[in-house]
Amino acid sequence: MKKTGHLLLTGIVISAGFWHTPGKAQTTASPNQLNAFVEALRVSAPPNRPNDGMYSQWQVLPGIIPSWTKQCVGQQMSAAQFEADSAAARRTVSCIMERELNKNLAATGNNDTAAVRRTACWWMTGTVDGCSSGATATYVQNVLNAYQQQLSRNQS
Repeated sequence: MKKTGHLLLTGIVISAGFWHTPGKAQTTASPNQLNAFVEALRVSAPPNRPNDGMYSQWQVLPGIIPSWTKQCVGQQMSAAQFEADSAAARRTVSCIMERELNKNLAATGNNDTAAVRRTACWWMTGTVDGCSSGATATYVQNVLNAYQQQLSRNQS
């Protein structure tokens, strides 16, 4: 009986110890990081040109707009509606970028620079890899530079 009581007490102490053990570092973008990244994508986007097949200041492809807007603003929007509603466009891009930036923060062990690079690459190409040379590398670097500028403005 004493042995059983001792084992039970030991189990409770060990369980309590695990309960108080700190978990993995949080890998969620702060509001400042997210806002800086969304703005960096906007300022790094090529200029809007009539009939270029891209919509809003973030240059979003039309095929994904209905799905993203339904998910992020609660109603499916056409490309024309998305183009006309800059607030909905910003909310949609912010919603999707929060998901993707958080994924990449987790994948990089909370390395802000690497996460921004990977997410910018994903935004341009649909994959987080393969943006180390050419026009994609230039774009990713432009996004990173703009992101860092936005962060420093937000912190001052």
